[in-house]
Amino acid sequence: MELLEGIKTRRSVRNFTDEKVSHETVEKIIDSARMAPSWKNSQTARYIVVEDKEVLAKIADEATLGFEHNKEIILGAPALVVLASVAKRSGYERDGSFTTSKGQGWEMFDAGIAAQTFCLAAHEAGVGSVILGIFDDAKVAELINLPENQNVSALIPIGYSDKELPAVPRKEVADLLTFI
Repeated sequence: MELLEGIKTRRSVRNFTDEKVSHETVEKIIDSARMAPSWKNSQTARYIVVEDKEVLAKIADEATLGFEHNKEIILGAPALVVLASVAKRSGYERDGSFTTSKGQGWEMFDAGIAAQTFCLAAHEAGVGSVILGIFDDAKVAELINLPENQNVSALIPIGYSDKELPAVPRKEVADLLTFI
């Protein structure tokens, strides 16, 4: 798949078949996702793949903040990738100070780049994904025993799409672009 084709054809997949994504396929996806740029090449993204149905159910029941749609998506996915970030690295200098006014915001910026790179690599491998943002970070961290020096950045259910998804409308370039 060509890069631009992949960008234009990737969809947020919310309904999956029961087929498990092999560990080999996940490793290939992560091999590509690890190339995502990050603050001063800090490479803070970490990927925890949850396949255990009991843990998935606990995350769905206890950590989706009552948002039923996310609960359904997680319960319907063969696996959930918890995208975590090493804390206090992105945007920080070695002495603990911030380099820019973005402060700790760089951590989520880097996580966003990592999440999109992961999802594009998954698409290339034929694996569907969706980035979820409504969840209780502390509860997810507790349920997966996340190390204390890491923060939960996003939840990414993965699996094989149960249907072909059409493109959704996008704004025109003229609505998005300004030259000064």
